[in-house]
Amino acid sequence: MVVGILNITLYIGGMTSLKDKRSVVKSILSKVRAKFNVSAAETGRQDDWKNCEMGFSCVSNEASHADSMLASIIRFVESDPRVEITDICSETIPV
Repeated sequence: MVVGILNITLYIGGMTSLKDKRSVVKSILSKVRAKFNVSAAETGRQDDWKNCEMGFSCVSNEASHADSMLASIIRFVESDPRVEITDICSETIPV
């Protein structure tokens, strides 16, 4: 069994309040959960209007499959015009 872990830091421009930011973050997280069937949460910078950290995790029987899923999540988040990825940290851990 392999656990894939992904941490993405985002810049969200044009936000005027935490409420605006959280609507964008909630939208992205719910879409990723539905499309990829992974665990997803806002993991940091929760009081920062323009930045966000998101964490994702998946479980697979092969490291290559977990890496592929995490890469697909990165591409999906990159395709959202509301955000810009500023940092990515990805890891697969055999269990």
